[in-house]
Amino acid sequence: MKAVGVKQSLPITEQEALVDIDIPKPSVGENELLIKVTAVAVNPVDTKIRMRVGQADDYKVLGWDAVGVVESKGTQVSGFEIGDRVYYAGDISKPGCNAEYHCVDYRIVGHAPQSLDDLAAAALPLTSLTAWELSFDRLQVNVPSVHKQRCVLIFGAAGGVGSIMIQLLKQLTDVTVIATASRDETQAWVKQLGADYVINHHQDIKQQLEGLPQPTDIALLTHSADYFQTATEVIAPQGRIGIIDDPEEALDIRLMKQKSVSLHWEFMYTRSLFETADISTQRDILNQVAELVNAGKIRSTEGTRLNAMSAATLKEAHQLLESGKAIGKIVLPVAY
Repeated sequence: MKAVGVKQSLPITEQEALVDIDIPKPSVGENELLIKVTAVAVNPVDTKIRMRVGQADDYKVLGWDAVGVVESKGTQVSGFEIGDRVYYAGDISKPGCNAEYHCVDYRIVGHAPQSLDDLAAAALPLTSLTAWELSFDRLQVNVPSVHKQRCVLIFGAAGGVGSIMIQLLKQLTDVTVIATASRDETQAWVKQLGADYVINHHQDIKQQLEGLPQPTDIALLTHSADYFQTATEVIAPQGRIGIIDDPEEALDIRLMKQKSVSLHWEFMYTRSLFETADISTQRDILNQVAELVNAGKIRSTEGTRLNAMSAATLKEAHQLLESGKAIGKIVLPVAY
């Protein structure tokens, strides 16, 4: 089958950074679905893993956001039939979905939103799971606050996770959402998604927060190394900070002590990586997100559509992500 792989870590401008390859069609396991992939999205995790491959003996297939159709299923699979249209973020310890066919554990797969086409639906799985788990499993945004008014501050809110987190918080909770975005187009984007207030993270954040609803008792940092100290300064006593990235330098958690602030580090792949007892929670989350989409309560966070998936178009997507200028998600059809 056709796929796109990486064998050595190279700058994305290099010809061999991503390569069109032919590999065997995967065989379905007892707990797996074999998916005919129709659309994929590209995430920062793709670029990070590409640069961590080093010099491998064989090609590694990236990609952890897909929409497709069930072609076959394992003997232990329930809740899915051949021909079902599904979406999922996959398992980082296994081959990715940048391929014609892909096998995935059925317990982390949801039925794709009927109201979206394949490309729009492909934008949702990874970031929806990350935002949902961080909001409700880790930061427990839906648990009553000690403060009369609960405010959530999202740094870098125009990216994939911030874009869906704004919508989930506004639909499923009564919190006030303060989003940061630095460009006119990104500020307009987060306002459209429902942010109550928008401030510029390239300007004095503490000064901009003056006059806005207080206190900020939960903060999400999509780029923790840049804003961790600021977050500890503006967070309320007994507040919570959530991060999703991999800071290159150690965070000084001593800054959290005086306010008794807690730190929550979300990794969406934990449930699949360790096959936790609640692994099927991800299937349930994806199905709930699909229901919200079908009801018109949240929208796809698709930002850019590229041409059909190939090494060339995926390199274009990686380059856009690495530029830091992407708004929402980058999606591509799979049309081999």
